[in-house]
Amino acid sequence: MSDDSCSPSPVPARPLTPAKVTTQILSTAFFTFLVYLAIGIPMAVLPGYIHLDLGYSSVIAGLGISVQYFATFISRANAGRMIDTVGAKQTVMRGMLLCTASGGLLFLAALAEPLPFLSLMLLFASRALLGLGESLVGTGAIMWGIGRVGADNTAKMISWNGIATYAALAIGAPLGVVLDRSLGFAVIGLVGAALTVTGYVLARGGPNVPVVLGEKLSFKLVLRRVFAYGLGLAFGTIGFGSIATFITLYYADHQWGNAAFALTAFSTAFVGARLLFANAINRFGGYRVAIVCFLTEAVGLLLLWVATAPEVAMLGAALTGFGFALVFPSLGVEAVNLVPAANRGAALAAYSVFLDLALGFTGPLAGLIVGQLGYPQVFLFAAIAAIGAVALSLSLYRSAQQHNG
Repeated sequence: MSDDSCSPSPVPARPLTPAKVTTQILSTAFFTFLVYLAIGIPMAVLPGYIHLDLGYSSVIAGLGISVQYFATFISRANAGRMIDTVGAKQTVMRGMLLCTASGGLLFLAALAEPLPFLSLMLLFASRALLGLGESLVGTGAIMWGIGRVGADNTAKMISWNGIATYAALAIGAPLGVVLDRSLGFAVIGLVGAALTVTGYVLARGGPNVPVVLGEKLSFKLVLRRVFAYGLGLAFGTIGFGSIATFITLYYADHQWGNAAFALTAFSTAFVGARLLFANAINRFGGYRVAIVCFLTEAVGLLLLWVATAPEVAMLGAALTGFGFALVFPSLGVEAVNLVPAANRGAALAAYSVFLDLALGFTGPLAGLIVGQLGYPQVFLFAAIAAIGAVALSLSLYRSAQQHNG
């Protein structure tokens, strides 16, 4: 999920009008929208399918979600280097094909439901391919868009990419519930495959952008430079991971209905915050925005922890989404600026690794917390992590002031 003060990159030969910039950005972010729609559709029904239909534990249900994020994590370095060497367009196309294969395996997993272990293994393989595809498309689309509109519009590109991400999740979660109830779980895989093969065809027809020339730093060095910023991102991402993985089972434990709408509330608030505060990072700086975002997120998670009614829980999910909205770009702008232009893809990928790690570990760890302490304690754990992110961001802010002062 950075800012417009990034290092220079190739810009279009002719200056683009603001309307043309927006059009280019939206047309590129649409690829992210398609992939995250394919991710969002099974999100609300997958934990229940593993836990209730296949009969596995809450830990395995959490792992079923987290496999995707682990796969995204291990492929980030390759995604960054692919962007910096073969180009962003080719990276997006390859990611779309992986996501299409994921949809096919999810369809097969549903057909194998009478054989729970086989179904689970196919489902895990599907999630792994989806994670690989997400890594390539998510990072590739951002860098493709920046290549089309110029580095001066980096913040705008990343913000709209995030809007596309969470708008897709907001639509996908309830859509997945409707598809599951009306047509069956198998249809979810087919719909995901159809969406991403469409993305592949559209990407093939899109314009190429030049690869930025220059010395390529090792991924290990890039990772070291962005480590502290990525750690803050990881702390803040635990809240989203907890909601994405366990909100449906949390609602079921309380015997509340319409759990998918809590995901929609999170995503809608996320999109709203990005639209309302699109220029906040430019005006106040990444560190200040990050501190406020983490505080807001912590309040939302604490509401989920103490909720005694679905309305309170939905408000907590919305506040969490509102706070999480600018976490990625606020710290990301500071992180991406730490490397030369020719390594921007690697820097964005390295920074995003921490989001993947947080989402990957949150599922099984939260499952353990559920087994020992109950569902509400998951959100207390996430709130403590968000407060830790506030402390880290304050430390980074003070260090930056001393360095610049």
